[in-house]
Formats: sequence, structure tokens, C-alpha cells
Amino acid sequence: MSRLRVPLRPRPQAGDQHRAGPLTYVLLGLAALISLFPLYWNLVAASHSGERVVSPPAPLLPGPRLFDNLTFAWNQVDMGEALVNTTVVAGLVAVSTVLFATLAGFAFAKLPFRGRSAMLALVVATMTIPPQLSVIPLYRIITDLGWVDQLQSVVLPSLVAAFGVFFMRQYLIEALPVELVEAARVDGAHSLRIIWHVVFPVARPAMAVLGMLVFVQAWNDFFWPFIALTPDGSPTLQVALAGLGAGNHTVDQSIVLTGALISTLPLLLVFAVLGKHIVGGITTGAVKS
Repeated sequence: MSRLRVPLRPRPQAGDQHRAGPLTYVLLGLAALISLFPLYWNLVAASHSGERVVSPPAPLLPGPRLFDNLTFAWNQVDMGEALVNTTVVAGLVAVSTVLFATLAGFAFAKLPFRGRSAMLALVVATMTIPPQLSVIPLYRIITDLGWVDQLQSVVLPSLVAAFGVFFMRQYLIEALPVELVEAARVDGAHSLRIIWHVVFPVARPAMAVLGMLVFVQAWNDFFWPFIALTPDGSPTLQVALAGLGAGNHTVDQSIVLTGALISTLPLLLVFAVLGKHIVGGITTGAVKS
């Protein structure tokens, strides 16, 4: 009797592309719709009156008041100044965090020094401390310095983050070979030259991701800016939004959502411009030779 031979499937080789089936596209489409629906409804609510937004059933189609609500929200608070202030704060916080976190992450990852493990554990332990505990001493410090209602009171406490240090350290442990650093030292490169020509090029994908995350977090930060700044002084967007829609014992929800839409559009623009480069950087950093 002859044995029945089952044909073997060829093993996938490196570089082969896996084609997605119809179910994959259906699931991805549903996930995209669910993710975009809050933004769409924000746009819908910003195009109706406040009475229509809070009246059941909720509107699902855009209305005729979008430009009127945008004009009213822009003029009720100084939205232009708030946008500039938020851009300055978020940009400075993102740049400083990426710079200092990369330097500290490189030191913890590749430079041997006494007490490295204890210092890293201390940095990670600070992530478990709720930020609310530092509000009172931090407010007393900025009061003594005369920084109340000034942007440096929001920027300086956020110049570096423990998460960023840990994130860059974990990335550089795998992505930066110690032999590359030693070879640069043998060639006579000093520490700053090694950081500029060796560490920064290798860490560029992680720096882009960290910068995007920190920028979005600083842009959306409300708790500390609401304490350190005032709507009548130099507010950020989130502080300015707190004064939107206020009326006679009522709050116009459509105006509030219009302000939220204005604050969201710059983030969408930044991601639309830089999203491809960030995703490409993540992919490049994930591929090992």
C-alpha cells in the first residue's frame, strides 16, 4: 500500500509580506471608526447650539452654527494668545525632556559609575509619587520667585521626566552597542562628540517618539497650569478653555466643545505632518541586523 503524502507548505522566508484577509480589514475599519467617532461628534456638537447639544436625542449630523461658535469661542477668551503660550510651553518641555532624558538614559545605559543602579531605582521610584503631593511646595517656590501667572512657572518644573529617562535608557541598552562607544573613544572622540555623532543618531527614533508623547502631554496638561496661571494673565489653552461658555448660571456646552475642537486641531496637524516619520522611526528602531 502506498502512503498518502501530504504536501508541505513552504516556510516563510525573511522579508516575505503577509497579506491581510477581509476580516482584518473589517476589524481595522471598525477600530478606526470607533477611534474617530469622538472627534466627529465633537465637530457635530460644535456646529449646534447649546440647547440642541444637551437635548435628547443627541445630534449626529453637523449643524449650521460651526463658524458662529468658532468666532464666539475665539473672542470670548484670547484663544490666539493661549495657542501661542501652549505652543511655547509644549515645545520647550518636549525639547528639554528629550535632550536631558537622552543624556541621562545614555549615562544609565552605557556609562559605568558608582551607584548607577541605586540612582536608576530612585529615578523610577519618583514615578510612583502622585503629582498632587508636590503642588503646595511647588506653588510656594514659584510665589517666592515671583513667577505666578508666568509661563516659566509651567515650563521649569517639567524640564525632564523620569519616564523619559527610563524610556531612553531601555532603548539605548539594546540599540547602542558598547563597542561603538569604545571605538569612538579609541579614535580620540571626547564625550560631547560621542553624544552628538554616536548617541543622537542611534537614539533618533526613540527621541522622536518621546518628543511626540511629551508634546501631547504638555499640550493637554491642565492641573498644574490651572494653579500657576490665570485666564486673565498668560493662560495656556486648557486654562483658557476653563473660562469658555460661562453665562448666567449656565454653561454653553457647544462653546466648550468648540474650544476643545480648536485645541485639538493643532495636534492633528502635527501628527499628520510628522506621524509618518515617527512611525517610520519606530519601525527602523525595531529592526535588528
